[in-house]
This record gives sequence, structure tokens and C-alpha cells, in this order.
Amino acid sequence: MKTRNSISCGGPARWRAHAPALTLTLAAALFLAVAGPVLAADFPIRCNADGYRSIEQRMPTADAKQHGPDVGSDEWKSTIEFRLGIRGKPGIPARGTDAWCAHVAGLLATAPAAKAGKPAKGPAFSCAKVEPGSIESLICNDAALSALDRKMDATYAAARKKAANERPSTLQAEQRGWVKGRNDCWKADDKPACVSGEYKMRIAELQARYRLVPHTGPVRYVCNGDPRNEVVAMYFKTDPPSLIAERGDSVSFMTVQAAASGASYRGRNETLWEHQGEATIVWGPGAPEMRCKVAP
Repeated sequence: MKTRNSISCGGPARWRAHAPALTLTLAAALFLAVAGPVLAADFPIRCNADGYRSIEQRMPTADAKQHGPDVGSDEWKSTIEFRLGIRGKPGIPARGTDAWCAHVAGLLATAPAAKAGKPAKGPAFSCAKVEPGSIESLICNDAALSALDRKMDATYAAARKKAANERPSTLQAEQRGWVKGRNDCWKADDKPACVSGEYKMRIAELQARYRLVPHTGPVRYVCNGDPRNEVVAMYFKTDPPSLIAERGDSVSFMTVQAAASGASYRGRNETLWEHQGEATIVWGPGAPEMRCKVAP
């Protein structure tokens, strides 16, 4: 017969087997409750299964259907960092180390419970049936990627209106192909960065192609001193900045790249580097550079 004050945890042997881990977790929680902000080196929580579960309980990453990254995985740690606003910031201990778990636990101790546990607004698509560990699951559990998906949804809707009279209509097929390419980010080392880049590039392309944002131009470049050798560019205020260039019957979408001076743009097989009214343009794979000037 059990007394009123007894605790059943699977028997005395099982209780003794788990006592060190449970004591550590309880000690960590008590320390956080009374001590406030702490230094990672001084905090006793460890990056093991119990430590990860403790963090997950304080800041759940799974949705209502229990879809989310595997607790303790690198994707899960990335999601925790994002929700705390520390992803990519300097001075964060290496993921998976005891110092990382202690640092996260210390931040969670000072975060309002409602804010820490509040799920981010989701993407435009339903997260109810996404596969755990999929790119869709990653988007559902990442506020920044969810926001990009909502922006994509609005941009695509605006583009479809502009494309209503296109013949042949290829926008829908192109978008399906883009989704497949986005989902291939599961192969990337940094999946969130890959997905973010895919969204930004596609949004910029649709905004430029269908004139959904302010733009300047056309700017006409005469290349290699021959007026018949002309490249016409329209510049768009997208994120990242972009241009659409035409040469003869071919068209290229390019986005801005880092450059020491001037403005450098790169597309699939074309580049355009503009500086003080002149441009160096490469058009096509393996093509030679063309020296171009803005036409009067």
C-alpha cells in the first residue's frame, strides 16, 4: 500500500537511476527562478536529452499538431536561437555545448513566459499536414521564413493578375518549379539561409518582371562602339536590387552583388558591372566582356 506522500516513478530502482539527471534539471530550474540572469559558465544545465527537453518545455517549437524540428537537432537549436533573437549574433557559444544550453536557459529565465511560448504567425500555406523534418516544417517553425512565405503569396497573387492575358501562360508552371527548387534546400548545410535566399530571389524576380515595384529606365548601353550592339536595362527597387536586361531576343534577370565600386549585377549566364555611365557586360556562358557606354 502506498502512503499519501509516496511518489510512483516506476519503482525505487528507476528513481535512483534517474535521480542525478532529475536533480540537475530541478536544480537548474530553481537556480533560474531565484537568480535571474546568469553567466553560462556558472549555470548547471547541460546539453543532454534532459537539458534539451527543459528548454523545449520553456519555449515549444512544435505546432498544435506536434510538427516541428527534432528536439536537440541542429535545426531545433537554430529555431530556438531565432525565437530568442540571437541567431547569427557574435558571442553565442557553439551549439550543442553545455555553455550553449546554459546561455539559452539563462535567457529563457528572464523572458516573459507568454512571449517565449507564443507561436509565430505562420506561412500562407497550412501547416496541419506538413511532414516533420521537411522544408515546409522548417518554414512553419521559423517566423522570418513564414513572413517571407506570406510575402511570396501576396507577390504571386499580384503577378497572376498581371499575367492574366499572357499567352502562353507559364507563370503557374514556373511557380511549381520554384517550389520544388525551394524544397531542395534540404540538401543545404544551412537550410534556413538557403530557403530565405530562394524566397528573396523569386520575390524580386516576380516584382521586376511584372513591374510591381518602382523602377528606373530604360537605360540603353551601346557596346564595343557599335550602335547595333545594344543592351537595354531596367533597374528595380527590389530586395535585393535587381535589373532586367535585353539584348536582341534574349532577356536576363540579374540581382546586385557585392562590388568594390559601382554596381555589379549577376544573372544565370550574364553579368553587368556599371560605373559612372559605363558598363562591362558579359552576355552568355564563356562570352567575352563587352565595353559599353550609356547611349545619349
